[in-house]
Amino acid sequence: MRDTSAVPGPKGVAVGRRLGIGIINSLWRPRVLGGWRLPATGPVILAVNHSHYVDGPVLMGTCPRPVHFLIKKEAFIGPLDPFLRGIGQLPVDRHSTDRTAVTSALGVLERGGVLGIFPEGTRGEGDFADLRAGLAYFAVRSGAPIVPVAVLGTSRPGRLIRGLPPVRGRVDVVFGDPFDAGDGSGRRTRTALDAATVRIQKHLTGHLEYARRTTGRAS
Repeated sequence: MRDTSAVPGPKGVAVGRRLGIGIINSLWRPRVLGGWRLPATGPVILAVNHSHYVDGPVLMGTCPRPVHFLIKKEAFIGPLDPFLRGIGQLPVDRHSTDRTAVTSALGVLERGGVLGIFPEGTRGEGDFADLRAGLAYFAVRSGAPIVPVAVLGTSRPGRLIRGLPPVRGRVDVVFGDPFDAGDGSGRRTRTALDAATVRIQKHLTGHLEYARRTTGRAS
């Protein structure tokens, strides 16, 4: 069994969820669709599209379960560092193999928690067009199911500087059906992870198309 002594416990992330609920509901009108699809217990990986920096807080305040997000280490500066760590969020170096982040993330899953990942690696169009291999690795290594999540309404297309969504505007969070990324063999070779990434991208883009049709939103 992996040593999970350094993995954030459930207390801090539960506090983060309560803070998220209060902040998100005071600023916007979130609408959650399909939240019942998220398994009520056990390890889960949330794969979330990412077009605005508020996507993470929005999901923290709308997800039925507390979420530990992998967040770029550059965000952990000044007073934000102890705050983010205190609410159970995990810093990650996106430009190298961050073994500490990998251990912490796998520890969250081993404890039966929810791990949130932006599989595109950074903010972009939020369309799952370019996935990094990290999501496939965590899914295959842990065996945890992936739940695709589309956050829509946080970004206005065509703007060079993406401001906050309008106050009291609607933000949609659409959960998809859980799925397994692996092929059942348990292999973690580069070929197996590449194949898993292809399967993941097919599921995520399909879910995003479904979310857009359901909500009537383009982004």
